[in-house]
Amino acid sequence: MKKTCLSLILIMSSPWLMATENKKSENTPVKTAEIPNTFTVKTRPEIVGLWGMEIPNNKKCIEYYNFKGNNNVVIKSGDEWTSGLYDYQPAQDPSQQIPALILQVKYDNNEKDCSGNQVDQSGEISQYFVKWQNPYTINFCANEKAEQCFAVLRRVLP
Repeated sequence: MKKTCLSLILIMSSPWLMATENKKSENTPVKTAEIPNTFTVKTRPEIVGLWGMEIPNNKKCIEYYNFKGNNNVVIKSGDEWTSGLYDYQPAQDPSQQIPALILQVKYDNNEKDCSGNQVDQSGEISQYFVKWQNPYTINFCANEKAEQCFAVLRRVLP
């Protein structure tokens, strides 16, 4: 009989005990492990991508400039191809000046380009100024005022 009474008391009080245990767990905040942010945002120069330039006296030949995100550039013109480094410097005040582009040729295979010239440009450093017509068209210019522009490049690939 004692066993039966004791069993009944335990059975009847167990839902009450369980309910109080649940309330305790609801009131305590759950600690979550902090997950470190593994995302990094990298900006790249707006000139990055593949650009093509038609040669005025040879419409069949297009000179390609492939500006890569790691500041490497590959230029293909006719049978000639060159590779090197570039530094694109956005204008600090776009109302006063335009961006600058510095190209340093590291390698030239010394073949004929689209203009028919065969010149080894290895080691040459050139500076141009970039006048943006729109996001798909740029001009290479000789000065920061964009007064003497001599080449039109059109974006082929982003």
